[in-house]
Amino acid sequence: MREIFGGLPWWVKWVAVPVIALVVFGGLITAVLTVVIGLLFKALVFVALVGGLIYVVRKFTAGSSSRSDW
Repeated sequence: MREIFGGLPWWVKWVAVPVIALVVFGGLITAVLTVVIGLLFKALVFVALVGGLIYVVRKFTAGSSSRSDW
């Protein structure tokens, strides 16, 4: 790889090549980031719903354990 970029100016290595890579693979990068962010959001919603369910169940079962009519 050093032989390929050896005689080229610095801006080709550090500006032109990354810009070309972003243009070529930009859609793929965007799609992957969209999927990852979507999965993280769904996992966060799942954790919040399960936590809320556990809270509600414990709240009602703690109140009903002191009652003798159950």
